Amino acid sequence: MSDEADGDEAATDGGDEVLRASDIGGEGPPIEEKPYKIVFEANKCFGAGKCAEVADNWVMDVVSGMAKPEAYYIGEDDLEENVRAAEACPAKKEAGVIHVVDRRTDEEIAPDPHGDGTLSVDW
Repeated sequence: MSDEADGDEAATDGGDEVLRASDIGGEGPPIEEKPYKIVFEANKCFGAGKCAEVADNWVMDVVSGMAKPEAYYIGEDDLEENVRAAEACPAKKEAGVIHVVDRRTDEEIAPDPHGDGTLSVDW
């Protein structure tokens, strides 16, 4: 069994390249204004609502039964609450489906289950 198959490797785009946070979504506002980006694996969310309990940026959608962020690009003022949301998410066996990424360095700062800043999406 390969390392990638048992979840020890960073997410990839299906090839040999590691999927970087900057590969996901649009360019967004200037980095100086909103240096952090939320990457949300909505396809893995099961609606526990822990994120919405700890962060004002996260709301539960009554139609889908899942949470969603009000903003995907955030500044310093919103960083702490979104880190809490990422760390509180119980999906993916506690690895979470909310990822807070520093756009300046392209590193995942929360939840960072690999401990090395690589993006831990699992699409």
